[in-house]
Amino acid sequence: MPNYHDLRPSRDFEERGYPLVFPKMTKTEKKRCIKGLLRLREGLQQVATKKADKNLLIGSWNIKEFGHTTQRLNEAYFYIAEIVAAFDLIAIQEIKSTLVDLDILMRLLGDNWDYVINDVTNGRDGNAERGGYIFNRNRVCLAGLAGEITLWDELTEHYTIKQLKRAPYITGFQAGWKSFAMINLHLHPGDKPEDLAHRQEEVALLLAAFKEKKRRGHFWTKNLILVGDFNFYAADSETIGSIEDGGFFQIDSLADQETNASLTEAYDRFFLTHNDYFSLEPGADGRSLAGVFNPFDYVYRDGDMSPYKATMLRQYTGSKDLANDANALGKYYKNPWRNNQMSDHFPIWFSIDIDSSSDFLKSKLGML
Repeated sequence: MPNYHDLRPSRDFEERGYPLVFPKMTKTEKKRCIKGLLRLREGLQQVATKKADKNLLIGSWNIKEFGHTTQRLNEAYFYIAEIVAAFDLIAIQEIKSTLVDLDILMRLLGDNWDYVINDVTNGRDGNAERGGYIFNRNRVCLAGLAGEITLWDELTEHYTIKQLKRAPYITGFQAGWKSFAMINLHLHPGDKPEDLAHRQEEVALLLAAFKEKKRRGHFWTKNLILVGDFNFYAADSETIGSIEDGGFFQIDSLADQETNASLTEAYDRFFLTHNDYFSLEPGADGRSLAGVFNPFDYVYRDGDMSPYKATMLRQYTGSKDLANDANALGKYYKNPWRNNQMSDHFPIWFSIDIDSSSDFLKSKLGML
């Protein structure tokens, strides 16, 4: 669990001198944050249980403008930390050029947690973004592989694009019996025909690069996980099919589940390579144990606007008279204000079996 030192009463600091991340939090803010955390912790019980040496909980989350937004309140960082701590390893998209938000999050998570990030993708199309992974060192460790996947001239010769707008970040991990590499993606956005075509080229080039790297034996592992914000719409079905034709499968219980805050699109996905010893933990319904977590069911709920009204009015830079237009204020609260607190995407997750020892021994027995 994260550190909650900032939420202690003042006498605790006088007696123990706990380190503070937000020394100016008021008593009212602390109470509101604690109540939100209690609701959030109850909601996170829907996420699979961590089982020592048996499973690994892997997540992915596009955290909106993580490092650039100026609206995020102190309490929001606690909520984000609580969600991240529910997993063992989580891929993050939209970490911005400044690492201010990431540094705050890591202070709240505590000493058992670490991260690895790539460099900013420069230029307008890169949107000053990084990809990254946050992981619990008690549950998973880095396994020596980390780098960006770049394309080369021979590969892109017959394509319009020469590099992905945001460099894919591949990193190797080890947990229990399992070693695997995650490839963190944030593909081109938009639903216009030219956007669909651009995304299709991005995926086609990635798959071609994977095929060639596999042929040359350049991959560190056969166990690959494509993860992130794919920006897929229903019209991207052909592109999604090409990923599956390229040797990946999509987690069945996550396919087509809405992952944006508006509950309209399934942007965020996992695709895994096929392997007999790289299996997902099954759920009670027989499908893979996986899900989408909606934080707005527990914090910044539809009926929670009132305590934030003064803050929203102070932060608002638009032209509407929000102070005297309750309807406009309510719309602003739901989007973009509360999305700027948490995100306009929801975290997704799945549980992977990291102990295949029994199946491995049985298979060897049958071969003797």
